[in-house]
Amino acid sequence: MTRSVQHGGNLHEAARRYAIPYEAWLDLSTGINPHGYPVPPVPADAWRRLPDSGDGFTERAARYYGAPDASHVLPVAGSQAAIRMLPRVLGRGTVGIAPLTYGEYAPAFARAGHRVTTLDIARSTLPDDITHAVVVNPNNPTAEHVSASLLLQWHEALRARGGTLIVDEAFADSMPARSLAACTDREGLVVLRSPGKFFGLAGVRAGFVLGCPRLLEALDEALGAWTVSGPARHAVSAAFADTTWQQAMRERLTQDSARLVALLDSQEFDVHATPLFAWIADPRAEQLHRALAQQGVWTRFFLEPASVRFGLPATEAQWLRFEESLRTSMAAL
Repeated sequence: MTRSVQHGGNLHEAARRYAIPYEAWLDLSTGINPHGYPVPPVPADAWRRLPDSGDGFTERAARYYGAPDASHVLPVAGSQAAIRMLPRVLGRGTVGIAPLTYGEYAPAFARAGHRVTTLDIARSTLPDDITHAVVVNPNNPTAEHVSASLLLQWHEALRARGGTLIVDEAFADSMPARSLAACTDREGLVVLRSPGKFFGLAGVRAGFVLGCPRLLEALDEALGAWTVSGPARHAVSAAFADTTWQQAMRERLTQDSARLVALLDSQEFDVHATPLFAWIADPRAEQLHRALAQQGVWTRFFLEPASVRFGLPATEAQWLRFEESLRTSMAAL
């Protein structure tokens, strides 16, 4: 069955489509850190025992994200689980979502009976008919960022209507000072966090919902027990504790992002970037995406507007390969 929402990372599909062996691809189609956290060996008990909510996992997450306390944090099986379930525990209404953002939100709210409408994140006030709003901050893929002060104004407006502001901060670990995690003791404010992007641990399928205890209790009841596995808890706990690695990685990603932006700038693109990915909108986007794919470089193409998102290469050899492939592709357009 074909999924209606497409994502990056679908490398097997690319290999079939372009008849290039899977192992030969340079995958730049996601915003996942290619320098993933070096998880220490998993203890045997993490495999043998049921996950135990008394293991301090939630408390470690609260400290790392800066939540008020552990009662405002709910671990989930990746933020995707929360995206699917949150619309069901919120009161039905009209939800505003940006036209180009993470593609799972709109269908999840529509399936739960909400009316979905377009949200312009560039405006200073919210339309009067919006009950709930979803803001991916920074936005994926456009890299737009909404200030904390404006988001809190929107939250107050929505709370007065009995609504909710959901802020997806999946790419915020590289800029922790901009997070709203510390404000999640406010009714009607939900923040989603994911260790998959910054720590490069997408495969552990762990995420966190930050919000008021009453909402988290309803969400926890809907999701059921043991949502995050023992090995995942081990990996993420180790990553949260390693502040030396975190600081070094933030510096490295800043440098890598600047290199990616400079490379795309050299082709005269208008580049928008976060520390983990860059995005360009261009009428030639689809041709560029295909030209790169024919050379075994996989990127993420968006139809409307025509645009491409680029993740970071992992090694110097990959950087040089991408640079050469980009030059060749541009010359062929």
